[in-house]
Amino acid sequence: MKKVFRPHGANPEKLYELFGIPMPEKVMDFSTNTNAVEQRRGFAPDLRAALEDYPDDDCSALRALLSELCGAPEENILVTSGANEAVYLLASYAAARRNLILQPVYGEYRRALEAFGAPAVNIFGLDCAKIPRGSVVWLCNPCNPTGAFIPERELEAAALQNPDAFFIVDEAYRDFIWTEEELLPLCKLPNVIRLRSLTKSYNLCGARLGYLLADEAVTAKLRLRRPSWSVNNLAQQAALFYLSDGSLLKRTKEYYAAEMPRLIRGVNEAGFPTLPTCVNFFLAAAGDDEKLLIHLLKRGIAVRHTRNFPGLDGKFVRIAARTRAENDLLIAAMEEF
Repeated sequence: MKKVFRPHGANPEKLYELFGIPMPEKVMDFSTNTNAVEQRRGFAPDLRAALEDYPDDDCSALRALLSELCGAPEENILVTSGANEAVYLLASYAAARRNLILQPVYGEYRRALEAFGAPAVNIFGLDCAKIPRGSVVWLCNPCNPTGAFIPERELEAAALQNPDAFFIVDEAYRDFIWTEEELLPLCKLPNVIRLRSLTKSYNLCGARLGYLLADEAVTAKLRLRRPSWSVNNLAQQAALFYLSDGSLLKRTKEYYAAEMPRLIRGVNEAGFPTLPTCVNFFLAAAGDDEKLLIHLLKRGIAVRHTRNFPGLDGKFVRIAARTRAENDLLIAAMEEF
């Protein structure tokens, strides 16, 4: 029977189950792009309030903090239960339009659009002259899974040249950029919607936290579509605590600026050519990805397959850097293969 690969990383137990391999007690999960840098300690949530009280439906305190951190007015910020909730809200908003998905990219955009019966086509380059009037362009910058970065001036130019089109720019991995990219001040174009994730940088995947930045008219419409109380109390408490760590993003860039070149060099020297990246993950060419996946799983290592990414089609695996010691174990396992 043909194996059916999950469309996401994380949950390595699913890979072990797929291949019928006993799962070891400790697994190093290189398939999820979370932060290897140590987080702030001392989080002590008010569990009574978290479990018994209704959450603040407006996420007022968190929106105020996000406004301070990203330089956007509070009315331009909508906090969501993970960036994925924002993706589905936007898919419902864009369902009547022509949707263009810049591939290869995170598969949840297409899944959300299909759930709302929205027409969607894949594109493999951002050609401003070929963007239909009134369409919606979905892209990830930096890109998951490739780690590539479209210069922000180029994106702004595309939005200005196509004022009747919407550009949904997923910036979930922006905080991980360790190369010297030019990052512009927040652009407030009315046809640009930005998605941000708090689950990756701050290791809050289980809390499900994200937000979008958009024109006030857009956030107002999306707020009407969002279920009441979608962001729970515990998630809001955690975000307020961890986002108050003013040194984390600086430490994150410093760590990956030192560790990524070393890890990439080790993987290359093990015989796996890699593609350029600016973030905490990269693609490594894999001639037989299934044999490599099995080899690594037997050694307690999970990496991400690329079989569900148009244009990649399983020819690569995606690897997210972990601690230096764990990265050394990955390199050794790839050298052994």
